[in-house]
Amino acid sequence: MEAAVGNVRREKRSKKELKVQRRERKTQQTLLRHAGLSTSQQPTQNLVVSNGGLGNGVSRELLLEVLKEGGTVESLLMPPNKPYAYVTYASVEDGQSAHRLLNGRVLRSQGQEVTLYFSYVEKVDSEVSGVSPLPPGLSVLEEFVSVEEEAELLQAVDWTSHTEELTAQKELKHRRVKHYGYEFRYDNNNVDKDKPLPGGLPPECGAVLQKCLSEGHISVLPDQLTVNQYQSGQGIPPHVDTHSPFEDTILSLSLGAKTVMDFRHPDGRSVAVVLPSRSLLVMKGESRYLWTHGITPRKFDVVPASEAEGSGVVTSDPSNLTLSRRGMRTSFTFRKIRHTPCDCAYPSMCDSQRPPSPPSLPVADSDACRLEAQYVHHVYEEISTHFSSTRHAPWPRVRDFLLSLRPGDTLADIGCGNGKYLGINPQIVTVGCDRSVNLVGICAERGFQAFVSDALNVPLRSSSFDACISIAVIHHFSTKERRLAAVEELVRLLKVGGRALIYVWAKEQEYNKQKSKYLKTNKNEENTEEGSRTEERKPVQENRDCNVSGLEEQPAEKVSQTKLSIHTNRTAFASQDLLVPWHLKSGKNGGVEAACGSEDRAAATSSQDRVFHRYYHVFQQGELEEVCCLVKSVKVRESYHDQGNWCVVLEKTQ
Repeated sequence: MEAAVGNVRREKRSKKELKVQRRERKTQQTLLRHAGLSTSQQPTQNLVVSNGGLGNGVSRELLLEVLKEGGTVESLLMPPNKPYAYVTYASVEDGQSAHRLLNGRVLRSQGQEVTLYFSYVEKVDSEVSGVSPLPPGLSVLEEFVSVEEEAELLQAVDWTSHTEELTAQKELKHRRVKHYGYEFRYDNNNVDKDKPLPGGLPPECGAVLQKCLSEGHISVLPDQLTVNQYQSGQGIPPHVDTHSPFEDTILSLSLGAKTVMDFRHPDGRSVAVVLPSRSLLVMKGESRYLWTHGITPRKFDVVPASEAEGSGVVTSDPSNLTLSRRGMRTSFTFRKIRHTPCDCAYPSMCDSQRPPSPPSLPVADSDACRLEAQYVHHVYEEISTHFSSTRHAPWPRVRDFLLSLRPGDTLADIGCGNGKYLGINPQIVTVGCDRSVNLVGICAERGFQAFVSDALNVPLRSSSFDACISIAVIHHFSTKERRLAAVEELVRLLKVGGRALIYVWAKEQEYNKQKSKYLKTNKNEENTEEGSRTEERKPVQENRDCNVSGLEEQPAEKVSQTKLSIHTNRTAFASQDLLVPWHLKSGKNGGVEAACGSEDRAAATSSQDRVFHRYYHVFQQGELEEVCCLVKSVKVRESYHDQGNWCVVLEKTQ
């Protein structure tokens, strides 16, 4: 009888073991399919623990406690947001012991049951990507207030009397909010500066703000406070605090539970920052004006496991990550009301600097003419003197092209600007034209032959020039038809066998794993010239015959949005059609200094700055060649990428 009972127990154990084995094989297939992880049939000291990852809500501490039952644990790697973890034991024997004892173990984690499945792996991937720096202008100061000060500040907020917040509460269903000094209206993301709230800021905030002032975090005392209270699992959507209501520096004091705040740059870079309890977050400059910040609604955050790393960036180091359960958190956000328009260096995010109504991408030729008149022609007339002061060094490849011409050759510079290329080769005959009356006047002052003309209709005889150049001009035309017409006009002027050099701004500011000087230049560097640079050539296709019919079937340009966006200088392009700001600021010699986009450099602005917006169509790789190949009797002799520009050399064949 006893033997029969023993057989039944063995049979039951066998069924359980078979079930675990089936589940283990299934998880191995899932790991291979979704994570590319190959498991081993031979015992090793390295194991992958399926369902034991941070993504399953399993903390490092809980998992490590279980793993130690199998033997001596040398390392535990828990990749962020993954449903698995890697464990390395001191020996193969310990690995076998863990596999035998723990495979199929059920954990109680975060209120739910999780079954762990163990598989052997030959090696553990422990690569750690580089640590992302904090956004420029951002700092986190730990233990900025004491436990006693924290309690006093929390006690100062009267949540029972908030009649004035009823409107805001309708907008904010996921957190409590209270305003002091001025009410921030979430319906228009602004404040009514003429209606201060009675009472000002709570007196309990005085000591904290005086400390911020004395330590240099602020230069003036804030006069607006927003208190947000978050229950566990609540968050706030990504946003940039509106520019026009508030001055530069924003302070945010975290009280209660710690949390993780996510910062994201417009180019897609993101940084997760731990905000410990009683810490002060300081946002200035780029981090305040350009990066969005928000808190993802969730019950747990992935944070560094080491207590020594309280604040700062959450790294991707899988050997030092765990979960932190969120509790109630209250933030005190202090800001200073702004009484003049914002003149920051980030117009793409600035409500003070955006055009009243952003123009739309033109559909008809008449729309294009109006857009270019306002956002190209008018702007260059306004900034001509200051624009000219930034245009003095010739671009090396353009200089080489001009010096390659034979003595006595004729050259037409279409869109000559201030004429910086008209005197490069004194052995040729040059003439220039530009749409700007003021820039042509500057050419005349320098002794160059130039006249006012539109690049689409140049009053010069056909087939009369040995060479033409069009440098940083065609990207200002706002339709494909007008860009094509500009190239056709260049070709019309050329003799048979004559060559044209064309430069346009490239959407690909990072090429062959190298960033252009435009991206690498500091935002506060003024009036530097893009011409002082080295070229970066793409594979050249010489003597290219153009397949016009094929190009018509595959147009390079696709309009995906109607309204034009405002570009942020020094950043990658988010779209092909955009407005690029040019900042004018009061300078020495009674004039105005300039800072701008495109081949220009962004500068810090002052309260006297004026901001102009120039229209650009940035070209994708291959697009300029495709436009050129739509022109009859032309061969593309050479094409290359030169520090953020696409460039071609054309030859007129007949």
